[in-house]
Amino acid sequence: MKSNLNTDIADVLIIGGGVNGTGIARDAAGRGASVVLVEQGDLASATSSASTKLFHGGLRYLEQYDFLLVRKALKEREILLRNMPHISRPMRFVLPHVKGMRPAWMLRIGLFIYDHLGGRSMLPGTHVLDLRTDIAGGPLKAGFRWAFEYSDGWVDDARLVVLNACDAADRGAQVLTRTKLVAARREGGHWVADLQDTRTGAVVQKRARALVNAGGPWVNKVIDALDGVVPPDPVRLVRGSHIVVRKLFDHDRAYFFQLPDGRIIFAIPYQGEFTLIGTTDVDHTGDPATAECSAEEAAYLCRAASDYFSQAVAVSDIVWTYSGVRPLDDTLEGNASTASRDYHIKVSDQNGQAPLISIYGGKITTFRKLSEQAVAELGEYIELTGQPWTDHTPLPGGDFPMDGRAALADKLAAGYPFLGLEVCRRMVSAYGTLAWKMLGDAKTTDDLGQDFGGGLFGCEVRWLVAREFALTAEDILWRRSKLGLVVSPAQAAVLDGWLKEVGA
Repeated sequence: MKSNLNTDIADVLIIGGGVNGTGIARDAAGRGASVVLVEQGDLASATSSASTKLFHGGLRYLEQYDFLLVRKALKEREILLRNMPHISRPMRFVLPHVKGMRPAWMLRIGLFIYDHLGGRSMLPGTHVLDLRTDIAGGPLKAGFRWAFEYSDGWVDDARLVVLNACDAADRGAQVLTRTKLVAARREGGHWVADLQDTRTGAVVQKRARALVNAGGPWVNKVIDALDGVVPPDPVRLVRGSHIVVRKLFDHDRAYFFQLPDGRIIFAIPYQGEFTLIGTTDVDHTGDPATAECSAEEAAYLCRAASDYFSQAVAVSDIVWTYSGVRPLDDTLEGNASTASRDYHIKVSDQNGQAPLISIYGGKITTFRKLSEQAVAELGEYIELTGQPWTDHTPLPGGDFPMDGRAALADKLAAGYPFLGLEVCRRMVSAYGTLAWKMLGDAKTTDDLGQDFGGGLFGCEVRWLVAREFALTAEDILWRRSKLGLVVSPAQAAVLDGWLKEVGA
């Protein structure tokens, strides 16, 4: 990875290694800016790895008349699916009609708007399913007669963040994980920031012409560390929790379930052998890092799923839970469920210099557009080259057609038959065309290095450490992959010990 940082003063210092921070870093670095990005933990270690894993317009937001947000997200949906076909894919969603809830005419109108509001060109439109004959009706209780089926997209959210960071680094950005902003101040028309390595305690200074605050739920805590800036905007912290259970159905479609309290949940095929169910919307207090799925949230999701599936879902069926805190714009009205997921970008400067750009709100589907707009704001203060470019440039490994993942996995399996097709499918879904570069000239499994279980070998771990900023077993097993679902605690401990031994 090269670096553009050949001066003592970077163009941009970005605080926060979530989807917005890494998206801004990638966009800015690709337009010639010298960029430093710092993240207090691992990339995507908070909200950005705790989403429902969807690129979607937000069908339920139509009910809240948030048409601008839905249109913006729908327009982005196909751009994103096209530029990252390894880590994302189109998905069909089944919305059963339930008497006594939203009437059929309302669902028809809403889905018609959803199909046409964002200029859909690649994804199929809505149609009606007879649940008595369609395979999607098989896992459901007998009382459900028909449903609407519509299109959205699935994405590996944590890999989205990591690949944005990798591309930013390949374009010259310096990415520093486990690095915390201690304080920053304006000095001589620049920002001077004190940054602490959270592992060693060492503090270094970085200077930058502009500061981007992409702290997510910590956005206002970042502002508190800055001297002489305007007061922060109000933020509402809302926790979303998910549960994962053994798979409840065998097909590749997802479900969109309406609930009696007016909320909705999704049930989504996940990592081959599991079903992901979520999300909740609960106001969160305290440090966002402490977010976890409460017993009440887990029970709520189990009850909601059990209202639809013929196979009841019990708390004892849960194999994993995760939670994230969304920083919603508290200047907009609504409760935890209905508060807007849109974003705004706040800019302040000192006599036309040393701008602070703070990101409030947002959702994963609109991260690229948000990043593009933030870089446009930066362009008022620093020199950029070229025009916006991320709408037509794939993420690393994504240089193949949107419908080409299966063929790519078959090709990888033909070249490395000792891996087996399932491991090849996982590798293509994670690395795309870069899987060949990672595997190199291996001829047998012995050439891949130590076997850590679940199809994870030493060569992949070395790749993740060298190219994807991984340092711990958790980084690898729960963010850069989800092999934590299949690797035993003993195997995870061996991996962690190996990483410490090699000095990751």
